Amino acid sequence: MTGRPRLSRWLLPVLAVGFILLSILEVWLLTVVGNTIGLAPTLVILIVEAAIGAFLLRREGRKSWAALVDAYQQGRVPTGQLADAALVLVGGIMLILPGFFTDIVGLAFLLPPTRPLVRKALGWMVATQASRSGFDIGVIRAQHAPGTVPGTVVEDAPKSSPKPDPTVISGEIED
Repeated sequence: MTGRPRLSRWLLPVLAVGFILLSILEVWLLTVVGNTIGLAPTLVILIVEAAIGAFLLRREGRKSWAALVDAYQQGRVPTGQLADAALVLVGGIMLILPGFFTDIVGLAFLLPPTRPLVRKALGWMVATQASRSGFDIGVIRAQHAPGTVPGTVVEDAPKSSPKPDPTVISGEIED
């Protein structure tokens, strides 16, 4: 049996606990900031961050979509473009949601200078988890590398010169 049933057994509880902890962190941070600078400035900051998130989501989303379409038109596998599009979508949603922690993470996902760093870090985390699960990323990468053709290399056996067969009759056939 594959590792899939084990994965689904613990994934949902871990995600649930993660979302609960994130919510607690956000409420705590909002309370600290609200007590420090006041309710009105805190609400203004949250509204401005949501507006910036919507603007960046729209602008960076268009750029990511254009890069994705361009990669498809040129016949390239758009792995980086797909990752960027996903990061832009998640980052925009995180910026629109109220909360300071999600805004910081959302900005890291949305801004062009930080997005490649986030993409590499997430790729490293996925590769590490995949290798722990028994997947060989190097084989998958080699199979899908540009310019490679799927197949198997078969070594030819060394050819020896044929030995003459004494039962072979040579000559011509006449009608």
